[in-house]
Amino acid sequence: MNPVAAEMNATLAAKSPHLIELLSELGKNIFFPKGILSQSAEAKAKAHRFNATIGIATEGEKPMYLPCIHKHFRVCDPAQLYPYAPPAGKPELRQLWREKMLRENPSLAGKHFSLPIVTNALTHGLSLVGDLFIDPGDHLILPDQMWGNYRLTFGVCKKGIFRTYPFFVAGNGFNCAGFRETLAATAQEKGKAFVLLNFPNNPTGYTPTVAEGEAIVAAILQVAETGCNIVAVTDDAYFGLFYENSLKESLFGRLANLHPRVLAVKIDGATKEEFVWGFRTGFVTFADGSCGENPAVLDVLEKKTMGLIRAGISNSPHPSQTLVLEALRSPDFPREKEAKFHILQDRALEVKRVLAQDKYAAAWDYYPFNSGYFMCLKLKTVDAEALRVHLLDRYGVGTIANNATDLRIAFSCIAKENITELFDLIFQGIKDLA
Repeated sequence: MNPVAAEMNATLAAKSPHLIELLSELGKNIFFPKGILSQSAEAKAKAHRFNATIGIATEGEKPMYLPCIHKHFRVCDPAQLYPYAPPAGKPELRQLWREKMLRENPSLAGKHFSLPIVTNALTHGLSLVGDLFIDPGDHLILPDQMWGNYRLTFGVCKKGIFRTYPFFVAGNGFNCAGFRETLAATAQEKGKAFVLLNFPNNPTGYTPTVAEGEAIVAAILQVAETGCNIVAVTDDAYFGLFYENSLKESLFGRLANLHPRVLAVKIDGATKEEFVWGFRTGFVTFADGSCGENPAVLDVLEKKTMGLIRAGISNSPHPSQTLVLEALRSPDFPREKEAKFHILQDRALEVKRVLAQDKYAAAWDYYPFNSGYFMCLKLKTVDAEALRVHLLDRYGVGTIANNATDLRIAFSCIAKENITELFDLIFQGIKDLA
């Protein structure tokens, strides 16, 4: 093992012994090298005559660039676009995102958590956390209603074992009992669990109520108290898009500093929160189980994450970080974001109005939804994949078949005035097949 990694692990063993037990073999061995980057940082501070350390080309004491590219960024300083961004992201962006998290998550008040680390969007963040904490054969606690890419990231790539529970109970709320029982069974069998909480949920568009959220946190605490080490990850891809009765903040705030055996991890980003999907700008934030401030532990987690970033992609794109940073600084940002929220909320409520019509009752039920981009129909008479293909071929309507009964609808990309026609065409497709 590299001496730098060994030193990091010794810090964790002394300051947070349960955390060292949570790390995967890769997580234990990864480190951020004291090499070119640290030498370049030292040169940047002291090399007042010549700095021959930076692996970019310069011209006129500025980064070299092509005018045919820069004409699309005329308002931006070339220095904020073309050089490499730091491995953990632009410091100003990280700080502003942390301040945003505190504003939007009152339960974080007084909690100790890291400065967010910039990732190449949320999928990259999920992969990094998997690298740090999942060994082949480790158990992941997820609902049966999950984003399909989890199976690639955590199943195929990390070789984790999925322990699923039904997302909903018969009364159409979150299945708190199923979650608790599945987590407890894993705790008894493995002594370690990787819990993934995705709210608003993809594909169903459901966020738990306040009471359900409290039950989730209580279950994690109860299992931790039995001696199980838990990584509790909140995938907050659709954070803020809460339209009706639900939690209005991330469970990360309640999980942070919950118990010495619980490491809380928040994965979020500008991707969907700020409607910049192609910018690929996400964040990973850690809160260890200590109830007191423990900067040495958070520093090790940051350095190990930086090591993974350095080993995989070197750093995340600089231009998108700059543009997100400028958006967060803009006085127009809150007003513009609120306007887009209401457009999506109106679409969600219109979907519910349309689905309340009695004529659809024989064709489908629908799962509860109150947030996010999606909702799911539960078909009663036809196969979802057969319907998906038929709708596409006959009516030019695209949907997603999750399994034999469930059809996912992204109302986020359907104008409010077209929602009635969309569901009428789906209904007609069912009648065609029946």
